[in-house]
Formats: sequence, C-alpha cells, structure tokens
Amino acid sequence: MNTNYNISSYCHIKNQQVSLNGSVIFSEESLEFSEFIKAAYKALNTKYPKFFKMDNLSKLAFLAADILLKNEQIDSEKENDIALVFSNSASSLDTDLTHQKAIQDKDNYFPSPAVFVYTLPNICLGEISIKYKLYTENSFFIFERFNAENLMTYSNSLLETNKAKSVLCGWVELEGENYEAFLYLVSNEGTIKHNKQNIITLYNT
Repeated sequence: MNTNYNISSYCHIKNQQVSLNGSVIFSEESLEFSEFIKAAYKALNTKYPKFFKMDNLSKLAFLAADILLKNEQIDSEKENDIALVFSNSASSLDTDLTHQKAIQDKDNYFPSPAVFVYTLPNICLGEISIKYKLYTENSFFIFERFNAENLMTYSNSLLETNKAKSVLCGWVELEGENYEAFLYLVSNEGTIKHNKQNIITLYNT
C-alpha cells in the first residue's frame, strides 16, 4: 500500500478552545458547550442556517470540519472529492439519552422527530457532505479510544484505490459537557507525513 500521503491541516475543539494547525483561533472559557459552540460559530464566520437545528455532536463535528475546509479553500459551491472517516467511543449517546427521556416521560410523552433524526452518529457526516457537496465514501467507526492506526490505514486505502482525492478524518466525541473534536485532512499535498506517530502527536497537541 502506498503510504506517501500527507496531512495538510488539522483542527481541534476542546477545553473551550478552537485551534487550527496548533494555533488558537477562538477561546471562551466561561461558557457551557451549547453557548460556546454558538459563540464559536458566529466568531468564526460559519454560514449554515441548519447548524442551529443540529444536535450537539453534529454541531461539534460540523464546526471543526467547516473551519478546516475553509482554511483549505475548499469551494462549497461545487462538488468535492473528499471522503469522510470519523470515529468516537460513545456513538450518539448524548442525543440518545435526550430521546430516551422523552420516551420515558409518561405525563408528557412526545418524542421529538428533530431529536430522533440525530440518534445515529453518522448523521453529522451528512451535514458536512451537504454543505461541501461531498458524494464520496463516508464512515463512522466506534472504538473504545482514539485509534490512529485505523484512521491511517482506512484513509490511505481510500486514497490508494482512488475512491477519493483527499480524506477528512479524525475523532469527534461528546457527552454532556465533555467534548473533543480532532479532524485532519490527508492527501498527496501537505508537509506532515501521514503515519501513526504523527497522527497521535497531533491528536495530543
């Protein structure tokens, strides 16, 4: 398998900070997640009205992806040959719990279709795909912990078999106020070698 692929950019959202390629671009320490992510959306000039209807996991994934893809000057007005490979350990548990509470409330039983639609973790991939017109392969893996080996081998395979020209991949986890997004773009371009050690180093940055 060809391993001559490179990471061109990466994005973190965690600890009430947003960083791009290792530099903090937004920080607001006093806000809970729901307010923090809205403030980041506005401050970073993200434009996607459906954002406010998303569940929290999708907001987290979408904002990280949008920041990274805008930095790469990806045109959202034309089709882009970018695959998506995401992962986490909790699936869509945060939204699942919200949906379950509505089902268990016998006095006010009214499960919301707007909540139910997000009870699959890969729904966030759909939101990103719609914004950036991505019609290539997308996958969402569930692992006990961050799995750099899987991200490397799976995304390299997609590039090797010409299923995509680049791959946006990483880790997007959210449970209540515990959240973390780490996404990076891999292709033939870039200056950081796409290998397990470099992925782990960037993840821990």
